[in-house]
Amino acid sequence: MIPSLFSHIVFGPVHSRRLGASLGINLLPLFEKWCTFDCIYCECGWNKNKQFIDEIETIPISIPSRQDVFHALEEKLIDLTTQKKPLDVITFSGNGEPTLHPNFKAIITDTISLRNQYAPNALVCVLSNSLQLGRPNVFEGLLMADKRILKVDSAIEETIYTINQPSPGFNFKSIVDELSRFHGDFTLQTLFLNGVYNGMDINNTTPAELKAWLELIKELKPKEVMIYTLDRKTPAKELVKVPLAELESISNEIKSLNLSIKVQIAG
Repeated sequence: MIPSLFSHIVFGPVHSRRLGASLGINLLPLFEKWCTFDCIYCECGWNKNKQFIDEIETIPISIPSRQDVFHALEEKLIDLTTQKKPLDVITFSGNGEPTLHPNFKAIITDTISLRNQYAPNALVCVLSNSLQLGRPNVFEGLLMADKRILKVDSAIEETIYTINQPSPGFNFKSIVDELSRFHGDFTLQTLFLNGVYNGMDINNTTPAELKAWLELIKELKPKEVMIYTLDRKTPAKELVKVPLAELESISNEIKSLNLSIKVQIAG
C-alpha cells in the first residue's frame, strides 16, 4: 500500500467528513510519518522503520520552522482570499502527531493571528492523540485552539495497544487524567472498526468495549463526540469498516446518557 503522506507544510483545502472545508497544516517532516502511535488503520502508513518518537528533536531530518509555517500559511490564506474560496477550519494534522513540534504553542499563536486577519470565520482545530498533554507548551497551545479533537479509540488498555500501538511507557490512566484537565471542553474522537491483525480478531464495538467507552464518556463529559469508521486504505490489510447503522446505534447510546453531548457520525 502506498501511504497518503503530505508533501507540503500547508495543504488543501480538502473536504473533511467531520469538519467541512479544511486547510491542513503539517508540522512534521515531509514524506515521512512520525508519531507516538502507530495505528493499524493510519492513512499515513507505518512509522518510519517502526520507530516511535516522543520528542521531535530526535527525528533525524528537518521539520518546518515556526517561520516556515507562518509564511506558508499566510501565502495560502492570501490566495484563498483572492479567489474567494470558503474555508471552515484550519486543521493541524499531517504526517503524524502535530503536538510533537517544539514550537507548537507559538505556531498556534501565529495561526490564530493569521486566521483573524484573513479568514475570521474559520476555526483553528488540532487533531491529537493526547500523549503530549503533560507538556505545558502543548496543553496551553491546545487551550488556545477553537477545537481540540482528541483520540480515544478504546477505554480498554489492551485494545489500545492492539489498535493504536502506542510508544513504550504508554499509560491510559495518565491520559485520562490529562484529558480531565480540559473539564469537558474538547471533542472526543473514536474510530470504530473490526477485522483481523496479526492473526488476532479486533472489534472495539463489543458490549464490553462499548460499556467501558461509555463509562469514560460519563467521566470526561466532552462537549462533543465524533464517531467514525474506516474510509481509506489501511496499512493492516484485514480491517473492516463498521456499518453506518451500527454507528447510529452507538450514537443513541451516548444520547441516552442525557449529558447534552453533541454527537457527530461519519460512516
